[in-house]
Amino acid sequence: MTLIYFVFVLGVTVMIHEFGHFLFAKKAGIYVYEFSLGMGPKLFRFKRKNDETTYSIRLFPIGGFVSMAGEDIEADASIPTHQQMCNKTWMQRFLTLIAGVMFNFLLAIILLFIVALIQGAPDTKPYINTLETDYPIATSGIEEGDLIVRINGKKIKSMDRLLLELQIQAGKPLEMTVQHKNGNQEVVTVAPVEIEENGVKGYRYGFTLYNQIKSGALSAIQYAFQKTGSLVEQMVFIIGYLVTGKLSLNNLAGPVGIFNIVGETAKAGFLNLLYLIAYLCINVGFINLVPLPAFDGGRILFLIIEKIKGSRVSPKIENVIHSVGFLLLMILMVVITCNDVIRLFH
Repeated sequence: MTLIYFVFVLGVTVMIHEFGHFLFAKKAGIYVYEFSLGMGPKLFRFKRKNDETTYSIRLFPIGGFVSMAGEDIEADASIPTHQQMCNKTWMQRFLTLIAGVMFNFLLAIILLFIVALIQGAPDTKPYINTLETDYPIATSGIEEGDLIVRINGKKIKSMDRLLLELQIQAGKPLEMTVQHKNGNQEVVTVAPVEIEENGVKGYRYGFTLYNQIKSGALSAIQYAFQKTGSLVEQMVFIIGYLVTGKLSLNNLAGPVGIFNIVGETAKAGFLNLLYLIAYLCINVGFINLVPLPAFDGGRILFLIIEKIKGSRVSPKIENVIHSVGFLLLMILMVVITCNDVIRLFH
C-alpha cells in the first residue's frame, strides 16, 4: 500500500506541474511531442485522434516531462516554424515555462482549503500555549498566550518559521521577543534543557504552541493562503541555511526518504496524504522557481535577460549551461538518495 500511495502522491504532484506546461504550450500553439508521467522505459502510451502528442506512462514514478518542439538548441526542420517554442512571443514562452509552478501552487492552495474545511483551520501564528514549570522558561517572564515575534533578532511570522529556527538553534540559548496580551513586547533569554528519549539526545525549551482550530469556509481559505505563504517563506530560509552551512544535505529527502514519509503519513489518514501532496506541490513549485540551470527558474532567468538586453542569449550557450546544471542536479539527487538509504539502517 505504501508503494501505491507513493505513486499516487508523486504522480499527482508531477502531473499537475507538467499539465500546466502542457496546457499553456497547447494554448500557444506549440507542437508537443510527448506528455510523460514518470521516467525511464515506457510502460504505456497512446495518441488521441487529431493530436500529435504521445501520452505515456514510464517505469519510474519520480518525475515527468513535456517535450516541445523548439525547446532545445536546434529547431526541428520537420515541424512548422510557427509551432516551435523558440519562435513564439516572449509572453507565450514565459507563460509556458511558469505554468507548471502556477499549477503546483494552485493545487496546493485547493488541497489545503479542502483539508481545513473538513478538519478545521489551525492558527498559523506561534502563540505560547503552556510552560513547563521545571524548565528555565517558566521563570523568564514569558506568559501563556504570548505571541513569539522574534528569535535571535529574526522576525517570526508563523509556526513554520519558528520551528525551522528552533531546529537551527537547537542546543543554544534563544533571545526570544514575545508580545504580551496587552500589546507590550519583551525580550527574554530562554535556555534549553538537554533530554534523552528512546536513546536519542535532544534539547527542549519547555513550551508548547497554541493550536487553535477555526471552522468555516472563510477560515479555510485564509488558512490555505497563509500556510502556502509560510511554507514558501520557510523554503527561502532553508535554501539560505543550506548555502551558509547551517543546514546540511542530510536534512533533505529524496525519493527514498519521501517513500518513507508517505508510508508514515498514510497511517494517519487520507487527509494527511492530501496535506503531504500540498506540501510537496509547494516544494516542487518553489524549487522550480529558483533561477538555477535545469530548473524552470533558470529558463525564466534567460527570458528575463533577453527582455532586458533586447536580444536572445545564444541557444548553444544556454543549452550547455542547462546541461551542466542538469548533471549537477543528478549528482545532488544521488547524494541525497544515498543519505536516505543510510538513514534506513540507523
